[in-house]
Formats: sequence, C-alpha cells, structure tokens
Amino acid sequence: MAKNNSKHCSFCGRPESQVDFFIMGQDGAHICNDCAVQAAEIVKENSSKKTNLPNLKKEQVPKPVEIKEYLDQYVIGQNEAKRYLSVAVYNHYKRLMQEDANDDVEIEKSNIIMVGYTGTGKTLLAKTIARKLHVPFTIVDATVLTEAGYVGEDIESILTRLLQVADYDVKAAERGIVFIDEIDKIARKGDNPSITRDVSGEGVQQGLLKLLEGAVVNVPPQGGRKHPDQKMIAVNTQNILFVCGGAFDGIEKKIASRLNTRVVGYNAGKENEQVDKKNLLQYIAPQDLKSFGLIPEIIGRLPILTYLEPLDRDALRRILTEPKNSIIKQYSKLFNMDGIELIFDDEVLDYIVDKAIEFKLGARGLRSITETIMMDEMFEMPSKNEKKLIISLPYAQSKIEKANINRLKTA
Repeated sequence: MAKNNSKHCSFCGRPESQVDFFIMGQDGAHICNDCAVQAAEIVKENSSKKTNLPNLKKEQVPKPVEIKEYLDQYVIGQNEAKRYLSVAVYNHYKRLMQEDANDDVEIEKSNIIMVGYTGTGKTLLAKTIARKLHVPFTIVDATVLTEAGYVGEDIESILTRLLQVADYDVKAAERGIVFIDEIDKIARKGDNPSITRDVSGEGVQQGLLKLLEGAVVNVPPQGGRKHPDQKMIAVNTQNILFVCGGAFDGIEKKIASRLNTRVVGYNAGKENEQVDKKNLLQYIAPQDLKSFGLIPEIIGRLPILTYLEPLDRDALRRILTEPKNSIIKQYSKLFNMDGIELIFDDEVLDYIVDKAIEFKLGARGLRSITETIMMDEMFEMPSKNEKKLIISLPYAQSKIEKANINRLKTA
C-alpha cells in the first residue's frame, strides 16, 4: 500500500489540496496561509494591548518639554494651556509608576478644566496629545449626557468609550485619560440650586462626581441604557485622569463683575487700568465657574484651571499654513493626489483670515471659508488635464460673495 506523503497544516490539519500554500518550518512542520494570517492578527492584537498598558520605565515617559514640543508642531500658540496639559500628563505617568503601595505619600490625581472661546484649539489639543500617549485616551461629548432614566446617555457611557479604546482591557482602562468636551453645556440653569429636575445640567454634574473623584463603577460593555440582563464590567476610576474643556460663552461678564470692571462705557478702564479687557479669560477663577453654573463639588474635583487665549489675526494666519496638518497643506495634498499643484496667493490667505475674524468662528471658521472658495475647483479640476491651479484674490472674493448671496436668497 502506497504511503500518503501529502502535507498537512500543523495547526488546523487541512491537507495541501485545501489551502493556497504552506509555510515550512523545522522538523517537517507546516502552517497554511489562513493560519498564518490568524496568527498575525493575534500577535497584532496582543501587541496593541501591551502598548495601552502604562507599565513603562521612567526613561520611556515623555517629559513635559517633549510633550509641549510635540503639541507645538500641530497647535499654534496656547503656551499656557500646553504647559498645564503637559505637566498634568507627565504627573499622571509618574503617579501610575508609584510602585510602593505602602508609601505614606500617595500622589493624588489633578484633573484639569480648560476654558476657551470656540475655535481656539481645546479639542485639537486633546486629539493631538492622544497620539503621543502610551495610555488609553478617549474624547467624549458632555452634551449627550443625561441623568439615568432619561433620553440620552448615562454617565457610565464615558467609561464605555474608554474600555473600547483599551480593547476591553480593564486594567489598562483604569489608568487611562478621558477628555470631556463641552463641559459648560451641563451647567445648571441658574446660580442657585435647582428646585426642579435639571436632567441634562445639574443632574449630570452630580453623576460625574463619583467618576472624577474615584469610585468603582459598573459599566455596560456596549454602551446604551442599563438593564438587569446586561452583564456589567466593574471599572475603578481612581487612577483615571479627567481633562475637561468648554467655551463657557458669556463667562467674561462674570469675570468682569468680579473684577468690578466696566466692559463698556465712558469710565471703562479708569478704575482698573491694569486689567486687559480684551482677554478677560486670563483672570478666570473657580468662583467664576460657580457663577456660570458648575456646582462647587465639581469645581473642587477639577483643581487645575487653565485658559486658552483668543486667537488674533497673526495666530490665525499661522494656523492656516504652519502646522503639520494645516488647512492649506491638507488641500494641497488633496490636489496633489490628482497630480495637480495647488498655489494660493498671499492675498488670498490674508482674505481668508479677515473673513474668519469677521464671522467670529476662530480657527474653525478658516476651514469653512477655504472650503467655500475651493468647492467649485474641487468639483471640476479632477476631470481636467490641467496640472497647476492658482487661487487668486478676485477668484476667492467672487466665491465668498456668491455664497453669501445664495444664503440671502434662501433665508
């Protein structure tokens, strides 16, 4: 009887006739292409989990100066906020590396709250620093949060996002960083405690208290509302660093009132000449957050308060061209992928900045204005044989004026 010499996969056992090809090893071992792909996926998954774990040596932890230098490549200005954020992240790493559990000096976490006008870079700072970190990092929006039992998302959904980023590795998630955006949208409706239900304001703040300070929270693994049949995951938030950001629109009035400063009027500036009324946010204090609608307990659990400076014309001009992922570089890349060289005249860039200042949208307005100018060319140029596109000032002005006229017609 002839001996069967056909090869078989050493993992799944399938013969050579049922696979595309074999990879040979020592002592006659073979692995088929399907098993090799699965093995690569397993290795990749485990490797990503290891990078999420903050078991780093001290020399591997980026120093505050290194973190700030990285942020400088993508975010223009905002040195004060960058310094606060860099130090907080570095201290978070050191806190995680505190090995002696019996140490009398226990390092407490210092949650941060950043206040700044819309379009000044709060969310961009968070997204940028996430790429530099070796711990799980997630950004959540506070506007969708409500008290348990009401339409919206539970407070625990914040931790669900963190678990998802950490591939449901609870130990890694328990040492992660959470950025809560639009924190000002959960301010209570008045400075006095509410006598009625404030389910998306004060009620959410009350629910956040246990997360910010540190507690064991039962988290639904897939998000959504909790129900008795759903299996929960217990997450300890004691070592999770929370960074909050919000525009706090109108808080300058609270600051001016506290400083006894008249923002307008004939006598404005005489009593407090040293106060810079163009940038009142630099004088922000915890009592201003309380006047705005944050409860004292929340403010006490966000001990580090910093601000983002309003963007002037020079800063907006630099944002347009200098960062690694600047708006102009992004559009140039898009056209370059079609073999087209895109050139903006300097007068066009100045015009875009002037319009952004006019619309009072900050850096966020730069993109919408540029998109309006470029829309027709982005539609037509891929079908043309031209290899160069120059955007002139008259062309940009005509596109903006046309867009404004169209909006007036539809209004």
